Amino acid sequence: MAMRPYIDKEDLNQALETLKSGGLILYPTDTIWGIGCDATNPEAVEKIFALKGRDKGKSMIILLGNDNQLVSYVREVPEVAYELLEASEKPLTIIYSNAKNLAPNAIAEDGSIGIRVVKHPFCEQLLQRFRKPIVSTSANISGEPSARNFSEISEDIIQGVDYVVKFGQQELSNGTASTIMKLDPSGKFEFIRK
Repeated sequence: MAMRPYIDKEDLNQALETLKSGGLILYPTDTIWGIGCDATNPEAVEKIFALKGRDKGKSMIILLGNDNQLVSYVREVPEVAYELLEASEKPLTIIYSNAKNLAPNAIAEDGSIGIRVVKHPFCEQLLQRFRKPIVSTSANISGEPSARNFSEISEDIIQGVDYVVKFGQQELSNGTASTIMKLDPSGKFEFIRK
């Protein structure tokens, strides 16, 4: 049985309180370091767009702690989604049609949303305690390369968030962005990024 990494309760609590108060966190995920906020809070999502200088026409990816939560944020979850999530060996972001119960500015103009059910020790505990989805967008200014490791994150991003998670800062990651797949309500899917 694999040992679970030690997660400092104070680190987790600070991240949790920051999310609850509408702030931004800088945190490690199952792919690369990300900037996160409460995905149901439009003001918090707006702060991410401002910090990254991101085009407001681009939607965000949100993280969930388990696939049971999908029905809370997507009107129709095709059955094949659960099969794809179970079969995937690497992080998989699925773009679903007809998002609901999320900040409107986190959702794409066509009503879709990218969702990843995350498998990462810190994220899993944070999501379990927060009980809401968290935005996950790369920790970089739009147009610049994504930071795989904490040491690669620009000072502008570090200074621009309200809390920097300590967990995982020393780890070197070969982190790559997730596979992205678009899924329509009928269950047809296409790969956007492999």
